Amino acid sequence: MPRAIISPSVLASDFGQLTAECKRMIKNGAEWLHMDVMDGHFVPNITMGAPVLSCVSKGVPGIFMDCHMMVAHPEKWVDDIADAGGSLYCFHIEAAPDPIPIIHAIHERKMKAGVAISPDTPSSAITDEIGELADMLLVMTVYPGRGGQKFLERCIPKVAELRARFPDKDIEVDGGVGPKTIQPCANAGSNVIVAGTAIFGAQNPEEVIKGLKAVVEAALAR
Repeated sequence: MPRAIISPSVLASDFGQLTAECKRMIKNGAEWLHMDVMDGHFVPNITMGAPVLSCVSKGVPGIFMDCHMMVAHPEKWVDDIADAGGSLYCFHIEAAPDPIPIIHAIHERKMKAGVAISPDTPSSAITDEIGELADMLLVMTVYPGRGGQKFLERCIPKVAELRARFPDKDIEVDGGVGPKTIQPCANAGSNVIVAGTAIFGAQNPEEVIKGLKAVVEAALAR
């Protein structure tokens, strides 16, 4: 049975204080930290890469880095992210014509494997074989590449379709998720919630994390 996990997106953090920001989130109840890796090719933005993740990993022992790889050629970065301390390597199916070998490569490096779909990609792009092999499935509820976008509720039926096919998998939603938009995500069956501004910008991040988790736990119990 999947359990509720909140994964604050460090894209909304103060990058000048990245290690301290990650520690602050863990202190406030976050289990995972969502690390957005963008290469300027797959998405029109550049963020952090393996050297930055390595610094965070050393500075925050035991951190679970949920690495969202918004990159072209995701097979090229598996070793670098594993060496940097990545815990989960989630790549986009749109960037991977042959995802199965990538999932195997991720597992060989002792990381969990995630497969992501963008708003215009149908959930059927994740075949039964891919879904069974992966550890997590990510449904984007904004277009990948920039933080602070508006939540796209039209993506939620994809969560429900994936949950129906994969009842025991971690299913993550990412993009515009916060206290006002969590309910449809939870109702559809998402158990891993990525939230950026809603948590990092909150006066009381612990309260927000607890609130998001409670909504998901209530939905999972139904």
